[in-house]
Amino acid sequence: MQEPQSPGSPSPRERGPGGEVSGAAPKKRYTFPKEEHLCRKKLIDELFGKQGSSFGVYPLRLVWIKSAAPTAAPPQVLISVSKRSFKRAVDRNRLKRLIREAYRLNKYRLVEQPGGHQVALLGIIFTGKEKSPLALVERKLISGLQRLLDTPVEAPAPPPAA
Repeated sequence: MQEPQSPGSPSPRERGPGGEVSGAAPKKRYTFPKEEHLCRKKLIDELFGKQGSSFGVYPLRLVWIKSAAPTAAPPQVLISVSKRSFKRAVDRNRLKRLIREAYRLNKYRLVEQPGGHQVALLGIIFTGKEKSPLALVERKLISGLQRLLDTPVEAPAPPPAA
């Protein structure tokens, strides 16, 4: 037996994949799934090793590794808050939650870049000494992502002749 539907609401068959109504403009998906979290120790060591490039946009520091070719896939992301600056886990977890939320809402700036982007791994480190509101964290993350996209792509250096 089918449940009664309100007039004007589309039937389940009229919904497309992802739940949007077919014929409507595609919606942005503001998600940050587990596959996009950077968890592997080997990759984290690479990110913070000699291969990673970085810059700071106070109170954030962005560290990244370029991918071999431009891609539209989202990078794997690591979010970190120093225990030295914030002794209480509650404070560190809150700041990480704010950074995750800011990234989740603005990831499309990186992913929907025409021609793709060159970021394979991305680390976002909170370097500030005081707790910051979401608006500040989001504004700084947006400027950091924009700076990351504006970074010129260098061609790989040829190996030295022996």
